[in-house]
Amino acid sequence: MEAELKLKLEQLHQRVDALKEQINTEEATKNAFVMPFIQILGYDIFNPTEVIPEFICDIGTKKGEKVDYVIKRDDEPILIIECKHWKENADAHNSQLHRYYHVSKARFGVLTNGHIYNFYADLEKPNIMDEKPFFTLDLSNIKSTGLKILENFTRNAYNLENILDSAEALKYIKAIRNEFEKEIQEPSDEMVKLLVNRFFEKHLTAHRLAAFKEYTKKAFSISINESISFRLKNALNINETVPSKTDEQTGSVDANLSESPKFITTEDEIEASQIVKAILREHIPASRIFFRDTQSYFGILLDDNNRKPLCRLHFNTANKYMEVFNNGKDNGEKKPLASIDDIYNYKAELVATVNNYG
Repeated sequence: MEAELKLKLEQLHQRVDALKEQINTEEATKNAFVMPFIQILGYDIFNPTEVIPEFICDIGTKKGEKVDYVIKRDDEPILIIECKHWKENADAHNSQLHRYYHVSKARFGVLTNGHIYNFYADLEKPNIMDEKPFFTLDLSNIKSTGLKILENFTRNAYNLENILDSAEALKYIKAIRNEFEKEIQEPSDEMVKLLVNRFFEKHLTAHRLAAFKEYTKKAFSISINESISFRLKNALNINETVPSKTDEQTGSVDANLSESPKFITTEDEIEASQIVKAILREHIPASRIFFRDTQSYFGILLDDNNRKPLCRLHFNTANKYMEVFNNGKDNGEKKPLASIDDIYNYKAELVATVNNYG
């Protein structure tokens, strides 16, 4: 079900990208983008008892106010949808959705511009729509967790309790994450004391507290950087350059507490290495291609052998370049890269390098 749902959403995203420049009105946005989305959820847009366009909502003294769509199930409204032009932000701050929600029996509201879908509920106060969405679907970045939530909104799998449970979980996970990110950027006194009191038995003076704040901030940074680097290297079977025995024995630490990793494998390096691997796996088994990150370059080796470099990626400079070894010499030849895709221009050199090693 999730795979099928994802495929349909990806196809809708392609449709949005292809047609959006020709969509000049909100009404056209609804017809071209939003109605297909409702269909993907399994609802019959041609059945006026299931999908009701221009649904009239009397709001106080205002009579005849209309919401773009109301979706009903068993003759009860379950979802109200307000649409914006695709160029507008899907932000409910000044939206009519708040007012529609108040007079509707539906537990969920959606504000969309055709490519961003913000889902709202009333987790804070009953029958009053929350200020922030509990779930956002971006057609350009569909995540598996989002598919699980969206599946509960489909006609065949609609489940109010599951959605509410997920909404509450998402809300509080997001809130905790926001607080955690604040602590990472600028640790609070409370966080520092909580951690330090577990191992530091002396009284925390104001001076010591300020120092431990800096230590905590640095510790968070190191931990996150090393975790990211480890995951990337582990996923790609990357080996780091081993420090010399002298460095290991001295174990020196500089005065600035700069224990941060000297290098981090970047997304560009990962993407570029996968391009090289794709080129060469036509000629050698992928299992013979190894990656090794160093402080000055990202190396790609044959058989994990330093004496068999396939190429080196130099991405730590203003002008990126790839070092190739097709000439059979120890010193490589620099090939400029205006973009990562330029690696494909040097396919012949990479293949020649493999052939040189026999």
